[in-house]
Amino acid sequence: MKSAKIYALVISLVVFFLVSLVLTINELAGFRHTLLDYLVLGTVVLVGTFLIVRLFFIRYVESKIDPLYKTIQSYSMSSKSIRNKIDRGDVIDDLDREVKVWADTQSEEIRKLRKLEKYRKDFLGNVSHELKTPIFNIQGYILTLLDGGLADPSINTLYLKRAERSTNRMINIVEDLDSIARLESGEFQLKLETFNVIKLAEEVLELLEMFAHQKNIKIGFDKNYNRAIKVRADRKRIMEVLNNLIGNSVKYGKEGGKTTIGFTDTGTSVLVDISDNGIGIEEKKLPRIFERFYRVDKSRSRESGGTGLGLSIVKHTIQAHNQTITVRSRVDHGTTFIFSLDKA
Repeated sequence: MKSAKIYALVISLVVFFLVSLVLTINELAGFRHTLLDYLVLGTVVLVGTFLIVRLFFIRYVESKIDPLYKTIQSYSMSSKSIRNKIDRGDVIDDLDREVKVWADTQSEEIRKLRKLEKYRKDFLGNVSHELKTPIFNIQGYILTLLDGGLADPSINTLYLKRAERSTNRMINIVEDLDSIARLESGEFQLKLETFNVIKLAEEVLELLEMFAHQKNIKIGFDKNYNRAIKVRADRKRIMEVLNNLIGNSVKYGKEGGKTTIGFTDTGTSVLVDISDNGIGIEEKKLPRIFERFYRVDKSRSRESGGTGLGLSIVKHTIQAHNQTITVRSRVDHGTTFIFSLDKA
């Protein structure tokens, strides 16, 4: 776009030419005034026309441009700034660039909103589905007891125990959801302390030893660790992470398989890896395993009593420590989870 000065100058020259033409016809033929008078008059007409045209041109363009800036920038640009742009002749180029940036930003925002909307719908559907099963189970057990089963010693205790298990399952789901919500909102404050992560892993392995024995799966370290490895983290939360990852490895592992935990000192941090030689996970499913309620094998997960929130909690816990967690897996070859912790 040409600048306002150029437009005003062109229009002024046209006006000057027309005025000169009129003067030539009416005045110059009679030589009623001196040449200097005509030069002064011409100069005044040229300058006056230039200033008037420039003023109206700038105001007109400003009235059209300002609403656009207000729309794409959420504020009204100062008249001085707009006039400077119009005078330089780069207002259209600047506006074109800003409109493109604004359009790209809006497209990205719409994409994010659609993604969040899909996530919200999936999440609500998953929560409804997960809670519906234990609720219906409890309802069925209670109705059976009310319909006469309470007086039958062969089923009253059995159904009450089953109702208790379903109640506990609901409690676990609600507690896990609450943990994720607090971790995401930053409401949960980590209690950082220095501790020996080797010792912590030993405690987790002891807790899961009986469960692993029932599944005929060996659990232990990948090698002997004779020295302590100190990290700075929330001990209780990291214990939950280890318990979840090792527990999942055993829960979904092959009978007769093994699960190992290893540590690598990188100098500034410690890498913790939990590996197994179990059934593995398909590559296309790996990006989703940290999603809430996502299950690689839905039937096996529900049979084992999982809430489908464990890995999501693990991810949020590690992220709350400003650390990362990754996973690699091959079907029928096993899975490895690796996360980092700050070295003390």
